[in-house]
Parts: sequence; structure tokens; C-alpha cells
Amino acid sequence: MILKCIAIDDEPLALRLISEYVSRFPALQLVKTFDDAISGAEFLKTRPVDLLFIDINMPDITGIDLVRSLEVKPMIIFTTAYKNFAYEGFELEALDYILKPIDFKRFEKAVEKAVDYFRYKNQTPGEQPDESLYVYSEYRMVKIDLNAIEYIESMEDYIKIHLTDAKTVLTLMPMKKVLEKLPGDKFQRIHRSYIVPVNKIRSIQNRKVKLSDVELPVSESYTDFIRTWMKFR
Repeated sequence: MILKCIAIDDEPLALRLISEYVSRFPALQLVKTFDDAISGAEFLKTRPVDLLFIDINMPDITGIDLVRSLEVKPMIIFTTAYKNFAYEGFELEALDYILKPIDFKRFEKAVEKAVDYFRYKNQTPGEQPDESLYVYSEYRMVKIDLNAIEYIESMEDYIKIHLTDAKTVLTLMPMKKVLEKLPGDKFQRIHRSYIVPVNKIRSIQNRKVKLSDVELPVSESYTDFIRTWMKFR
């Protein structure tokens, strides 16, 4: 598996650093670098790639506007000296957002995320599925181990993913969409506000699901789940 990538940055030193960093990863092939956004955009119109490293604050066109203009968007890793563009990167579902000067360890973390996500999106039939959920949180892509999910809670336009280590991940996503991303044999919706992992249900009584540390209600619309769960117990 090789991810084809390009880098766009108006700073020659930044381009050289990214090129040197990319050369350390056998899974990456740097196809080309560009020191102006216009040339990079023209290239991407006819030569799609898997991964794009792109600066945000460039003189001719910003990296944000360039990515918005692309009909086919690769995975995006923004590189910038400014923190105030994080929300725009989130809107464009950027994989990651690296502040300059770029530290190699931080770059490595972003690349590993790109490789993992590429594998996840390109699983072949019969291949062992990646037991993970990918969501956008805090302006970057976050990988969540399915086994670490205690339950998922709806909070209007957001969902809160409760994890076994007591941490939570907040992401802008409707319940319907996150349910589509989860394996149906392992996760069930029990209420308009809750999704639970089936294997973590300890008991169901009086239309309430008991998990390890919390008890959640089952709404009338999802009582069929109770009968199915009880049937196999």
C-alpha cells in the first residue's frame, strides 16, 4: 500500500522539511511539491492524490480556499503557523492540523493517522475489518477503538462518545450517521438519545438498560430490541 501525496507551501524551507520527513515513510510517495497554490490546484484537477500536505496562509490563494475548490478531495493535513484557522479545517474534515515549526514526532503522528484511515476506507471484501470508528473532534480526525465505547449520547447537533477510560469525545454528527458507521451486530440504538454496545449490556429491566456504570432508558420506538436481546439470553 502506497499513498501518493503532494505538498503545497509558499515557504521553500517548509517544503524541504516536509519532503525530508515524507522520505522516511515507505508508505508515502511524494509525487510533487509546489511553492504556489495556483500551480498545486491546477495539478490536482488532473492528477488526484491520496494525501495533501498544504499550508493555509499563502499569498495567492489560501489553503482553505484551495481545498474548498477541489471537486475530489484527498485526505488533508494542514500545516500552518497560525492557530486561528482550526475551525475552517474542521469544516473541511481535515485529517489533521499541524502547527509550524513542524516537529517530526507530530508529523509522524499525522501520517500514521492518514495511513490508518486510508486502510479503513479501502478495506477489501473478506479482509479483517478495522475495529475502529473515525470521527472529527477538536478540529482533527480521531480514531476510536470500538471496544472502548461504553455508550453514545446525542446532544442536539453533537454526539458524545463515552469511553471506558472515563474520557469522552464530542463530535458534530447526527445519531443516524454514527449508527451507519457502526457494525449493526455490535451496536444498537435504544433511544433517540442513546446507542449502546450490545456486549456491554449487563441487564434489561423495566425498559432500562444496565451497563457497567450507568442505566439508560429504552424508548417505546426501540422496545423490539429488548425482545430480541432477551430471546438470546
